[in-house]
Amino acid sequence: MKTTELRGLEKSELLEKIKQLKQELFHFRCQLAMGRIENPMRIRQTKREVARVKTVLQHKELSGG
Repeated sequence: MKTTELRGLEKSELLEKIKQLKQELFHFRCQLAMGRIENPMRIRQTKREVARVKTVLQHKELSGG
């Protein structure tokens, strides 16, 4: 999801997105530990997406919107 799309979401939607991504990250790490992960780069991509959503959420809280 692009940053511009994330900016259009409400705070509650952003929090739900973070929760979903962290759950996804957990599953990827479990797959990595079992040696079943098809694309290890998905872990890095998911971590970056979590950071992106957190950044947008922080900007929303600071701007009051």
